[in-house]
Amino acid sequence: MTAAPASPWEFLDLRVLRTQALGPSMRRIVFGGPDVDRFRSGGRDQRFKLFLPQPGESTPLVPTAAGADWYAHWRRLDPARRAVMRSYTVRAQRPGELAVDFALHDGTGPAGRWAAAAAPGEHVLALGPTDPDNAGIDFRPPDGTDWVLLAADLTALPAVAGITAWLGAERPWLPVRAWIEVPYERDRQELAAPIADADVRWVARGGLPGAVLGACALPPGTPYAWLAGEAGCVRTLRRHLIADRGFDRARITFTGYWRRGATEEDLLAEAA
Repeated sequence: MTAAPASPWEFLDLRVLRTQALGPSMRRIVFGGPDVDRFRSGGRDQRFKLFLPQPGESTPLVPTAAGADWYAHWRRLDPARRAVMRSYTVRAQRPGELAVDFALHDGTGPAGRWAAAAAPGEHVLALGPTDPDNAGIDFRPPDGTDWVLLAADLTALPAVAGITAWLGAERPWLPVRAWIEVPYERDRQELAAPIADADVRWVARGGLPGAVLGACALPPGTPYAWLAGEAGCVRTLRRHLIADRGFDRARITFTGYWRRGATEEDLLAEAA
């Protein structure tokens, strides 16, 4: 598998330009601002850090002057005042605009509440790449890949959309099999990409990993799998693909975007 390169990442000032509801569980927020075009997305599942202001704060409190030590300084700030830090995926980018789709998580959590109420003009801060070939991209099919398997829940739907758009532009001949779990029927989205052989299946909440564990037929040849969503579900899927489907573990990229029963603050505390 191609190694992810190191590249510069910088703090970038962004402003909310507009918002759009994408079904009952997701909201798109389009950012602009003085630094937006310095953000250089590599497409696919491009991730970055987003810093949101606490309630009552007009700007996110982030110790950017600390340079490379910003994280240690951020950790020492009062949790009630320091910016809410979350990882997100770029949904789309064009000159002057950066679109990010937020899972609202039924109105729970500070980031979901912020996204549900965000209005034009609000200020956020991003820690984003300034080179499109950067370490924030995990979807990297190795040479010799004959087809692609994608499995994701709602939190990873923006990444799946970015991946299929990239495949449609760069490798439209690769067959794609995708399973996407969403809470409600109205959360489905059109994944418009000119892929010659694509089968996208939408699964109701709780349907993964059972949907992929079923006896469904898969294409012949050497696969590459990309799995993202709830950490426990992702681990189960990976074990199934290796033990029951004969996948090479080196050809599976898997990421826990969240963990059932734990907030991101809990996970940050564990990592400290």
